[in-house]
Amino acid sequence: MVGWKRILAIIIGVSGWGSGLMAQQYKVSGVVRDAHSQEIIPFATLQFVHTQTGMVSNAEGKYLFELNVIPSDSLLVRVMGYNILKLPVNKEQKEQVINFEVTRSDVSLKTYEVKANVNWALILLKQIVKHKPENNYNRLDNYKYEVYNKLELDMKNLNKEKLGRNRFTKPFAFILDNIDSTSEDKPFLPIFLTETLSDYYFQSNPRKTKEIIKAARTSGIDNESVTKFLGGMYQNVNVYDNFIPVFDKQFVSPIHHNGAFYYDYSIADTQYVNSQRFIKLNFTPKRKGENTFIGDIWVHDTTYAVQKTTLSVPRDANINFVRKISMVQEFRQLPDSSWFLYKDKFIADFWAPSPKPGKTFDFIGRKTTTYDDVVTNDTAATNIFSNKKFPENVVVLDSARARKDSFWMDNRPENLSKNEEGIYKMVDTLQKMPLFRSYSNTIRFLATGYKPFGPIEWGPYYYLFSQNRLEGFRLRLDLGTTPQFHKDLYLYGYLAYGFSDHVYKGKMSALWLLKRHPRSYLYASFTKDLDNGTHYYDEVGTDNIFTLAIRKNGVPQKFLMVNEKRFEFFKEYYSGFSHQISLTHKQVRPYEPLPTAAFYPKAPNGRDPLTSMEVELKFRYAFHEQFLEGNYYRISLGSKYPIAELKFAAGIPGIANSGQQYQRLTLSVSDYVKLPPFGSFYYNVFGGKIFGTVPYTSLEVHPGNEIYYYNKYAFNMMNRFEFISDQYAGFNVEHTIGNGIFGYIPLIKKLKWRQFWTAKGVIGSLSESNKQLNLNNGFAFKTLQGDPYLELGTGIENIFKFLRVDFIWRVTPDVTPGEPANKRFGVFGSFKLQF
Repeated sequence: MVGWKRILAIIIGVSGWGSGLMAQQYKVSGVVRDAHSQEIIPFATLQFVHTQTGMVSNAEGKYLFELNVIPSDSLLVRVMGYNILKLPVNKEQKEQVINFEVTRSDVSLKTYEVKANVNWALILLKQIVKHKPENNYNRLDNYKYEVYNKLELDMKNLNKEKLGRNRFTKPFAFILDNIDSTSEDKPFLPIFLTETLSDYYFQSNPRKTKEIIKAARTSGIDNESVTKFLGGMYQNVNVYDNFIPVFDKQFVSPIHHNGAFYYDYSIADTQYVNSQRFIKLNFTPKRKGENTFIGDIWVHDTTYAVQKTTLSVPRDANINFVRKISMVQEFRQLPDSSWFLYKDKFIADFWAPSPKPGKTFDFIGRKTTTYDDVVTNDTAATNIFSNKKFPENVVVLDSARARKDSFWMDNRPENLSKNEEGIYKMVDTLQKMPLFRSYSNTIRFLATGYKPFGPIEWGPYYYLFSQNRLEGFRLRLDLGTTPQFHKDLYLYGYLAYGFSDHVYKGKMSALWLLKRHPRSYLYASFTKDLDNGTHYYDEVGTDNIFTLAIRKNGVPQKFLMVNEKRFEFFKEYYSGFSHQISLTHKQVRPYEPLPTAAFYPKAPNGRDPLTSMEVELKFRYAFHEQFLEGNYYRISLGSKYPIAELKFAAGIPGIANSGQQYQRLTLSVSDYVKLPPFGSFYYNVFGGKIFGTVPYTSLEVHPGNEIYYYNKYAFNMMNRFEFISDQYAGFNVEHTIGNGIFGYIPLIKKLKWRQFWTAKGVIGSLSESNKQLNLNNGFAFKTLQGDPYLELGTGIENIFKFLRVDFIWRVTPDVTPGEPANKRFGVFGSFKLQF
């Protein structure tokens, strides 16, 4: 009997043990992420719907339920600041993985506000702000780190079947193999990828930065200036700053020293990680439409340092072509207990108009940056600034773009995904396809106006034909060389013909780049053509097809035939200083109604009074000015500092029939100043003096505008050749405000119009000898002596995302009685694409 009892006890024990095993038969696990940034969300609350069964995800955002039975057919996740998300659970499946991707909520934290005598969130904010000076890593005397930067651009919402059938995209069907998706309804096609690996150096006093790009890999682009901007220096975001740049806008940081004026705050959670306590602070904008974020910050409760922050741009923020933006920054504690940036991510969903009504092209850009090997307050971070081997702010090593795959595999912080690896191969294959090159050249031609044909190119096309009262219909052909002809020598010329005056005009020029960094060059040109009134690269002159229909009524066109030979030498230094010497021989022949050569007596020895031989010295200082470089020329992207320019010129008589003797001195200072949260401010102050008695063609003819396209650099309510001076000083300012009063008008607010105001003024005088020579000789020149010119303007920009309308009033001097009313007030249009 005893044996049977033992056997029965064993059976019962085994049965009990077996039932214990069966009690843990269901497992539900997964991870919680932000749907846009794909960052994990730690300490999220998960709960089976309509039950008390729940848990909190861990610091890695992971969770695991081990259950006897599945208590509900749905599982929800709740995170403060995010929308609640429910997903179905299979009650029959033993093990299942359910990953949550939650989206930000635009609901104000006032919804969750709890009435209390003490607002603990604001107390925490005050402590964060108080400790910003000691937690901001830029407080350090110096530091260095290795930075890896990865930038990817993907096309979203593609229909794989339609793309495969479309006759334009069918030849490129192979790229569809790279389409990836996290779900069947969200496919995306990776189309661009770049990686850079750099050493970054910082010194606080005096403030200096330097980046050595030691590896760079880019799909489809091989331009050194572009590579520089894809490095780490130009994409740094510091959450400790009061304002954070988002494209060309300045957004208020959630830990701005006056953050409570812009945000509502709430303490959402408190957690311990590795025996350290962290507090989660959520924030939402107080007012819609302002440049503020939605998000949260995890704060270390001892040092009040930021451990992690997630920033999202609200849908109603005044920013163009972007559906959604997320920024994530993560910090790590160094051995000395200070906190330093470890990782940041930037994700933006873009859209662009499509030819089909109501359709758009959708893209998503992802930037991931990691920071390793941080060294602080060490000579290893400062020695680089005295190393003459690296004189530029950003240096791309010669070997950077020649790194092999093995180098990248050894030095990337994390491996590329299968699709990311396929981008390089895909783009390389596309570049070799004749049809793809044909499509690319067509798009390039429409965008830039230039069409290459091997070693030469035609363009820009908008100069092909135009019309004016002197030439009638004007035809012009422009040709230039490409790098296939010579990488450092650029030859350019055009030939134009007027069908009314039956005169050929043209230009020939040669640019020889002696050195690209820092730049030095030789330039020579010969021009025989009408002066079309342009002085800056982005002005609209009279010699293009777009100005035919926008001339002011009743304002006759004024022409000068210019015969000019010019030679110049330019040299730039790494400091931002540059100098240029030029030699110009110019003969001018004005047409009526301007005073012609007949009004001016011959100079001594029978020399031509309207011919000059001028030597000019120009000195320019632009500290840390940045450029986007083309094959030969470059476009300035400006500087964070004022740009100063000084010119001295002298007219030398007696050379090649030159009859003018004078000296001219001019000075200008300009700058763009960020004024967050009140937009940006541009100013240019200038002045000059001409010593000598010369015809108006060598005086200061204050720039006017005779078309209804707004000219930033001219006086828009002034006609060309209306005012002349030999001594003058002036200013040009523009304040771009942003929303302005439109932010308080509900219907207008949704249109995202923006406000600005402008002011331009100049005062000048004319010596008695220049008055006698130039006034009362057939044209009503005026002077500004005792009666300065002033025009004020305001307007609306961002109309349909790209139109700008200026309303300009001429304040002084008063218009002459009998002149039309449009001399006092004008409405001007222009195009301006911006975020």
